[in-house]
Amino acid sequence: MKISTKCRYGLRALIDLAEQSGTSHVPLHQIAERQEISLKYLEQEFAMLRKSGIVRSVKGAQGGYQLNRPPADISVADVMTILEGDTRIVSFDEQPTEMTGMRRCLTDHVWQPLNEKIHHHLSEITLADLMRSSTDHDAFEMMFYI
Repeated sequence: MKISTKCRYGLRALIDLAEQSGTSHVPLHQIAERQEISLKYLEQEFAMLRKSGIVRSVKGAQGGYQLNRPPADISVADVMTILEGDTRIVSFDEQPTEMTGMRRCLTDHVWQPLNEKIHHHLSEITLADLMRSSTDHDAFEMMFYI
């Protein structure tokens, strides 16, 4: 499974938005500058995130974007599903009754459990977790030892 740039950039932008927004709206161009991501690229991603209800936008001079839910209520799986379309590494075109013995064995013992573990793991990580981890990582990098 390879995570696309769309998902990686989208998560970075949402963490940035969560860290910066508080009670005000954040202009998309500021996120683009801080994260060094093309504004046009982010506009496309945020259109999808807005349609899905993850973010809301306000137009005008004081406009921008804001999360529509608390960061603790938005999981990585939510974001990936919106931006990638799916978190499964293997999709099944056949019904279990139509599979041969070998296909059914691989599906039951490898692919489906792996899909479930990945989805479960991504569902447990929230934007709030990533914000805390990002802040902790930044603080660690700033320590100086003598």
